[in-house]
Amino acid sequence: MNLQREISSVVAKMSTAMPDETRQVLTGAKTSFEQSFDRTTAIQPGQHLPEFQLPNAVGEPVSSAALLSTGPLLMTFYRGSWCPFCDLALRALQKHLPEFKARGVALVAITPELPDFSLSLTEKHNLEFHVLTDAGNKYAEKLGLLYSMPDSLRPVYEGAAKDLSVHNGNDEFSVPVPATILVGTDGVVRQAFVDPDYMKRAEPAVVLGWIDALEE
Repeated sequence: MNLQREISSVVAKMSTAMPDETRQVLTGAKTSFEQSFDRTTAIQPGQHLPEFQLPNAVGEPVSSAALLSTGPLLMTFYRGSWCPFCDLALRALQKHLPEFKARGVALVAITPELPDFSLSLTEKHNLEFHVLTDAGNKYAEKLGLLYSMPDSLRPVYEGAAKDLSVHNGNDEFSVPVPATILVGTDGVVRQAFVDPDYMKRAEPAVVLGWIDALEE
């Protein structure tokens, strides 16, 4: 089963169990953002990746310069450990990590969550790549990947025990647009999957194709 089929299966189960009012609020907010999001303002292939230095799950600084000094860089932005779709996407990437490494590619995941939550997620799924904290979504915003969620979603998230102020350490109620980005050793973005629909993610098989194209 590919990643999108796994996500679709989870969506179907959640929809069945979800109250109609909650479903309407979530669907309305999601549709509104999909219609308003301007993809051209997000990081594009051919652009230079802005440099970053972000803490990993144990608080150690990790820089884009250091990662790119060893080979191409694969970055994935995810909303948080509370997001079931992000959970599936990270597990899928971990499954293909040996193939990325064999091609000399470093993988990092970037989230607004505090390092303690990143560490818990890393340990839960035995993730063997860096999970970095982008406090306040500052880096995501620089890349045009910021989603400031409407206040109508606050009671829905809090009612589901997903208090983002606890997870992110602030009250901004923002998340990154899920994205997967491949960067060459020269710091230039070669490929980017950016979709305002958080139920859609880049397939690892497609990403491997991106990487193989770098070597041609």
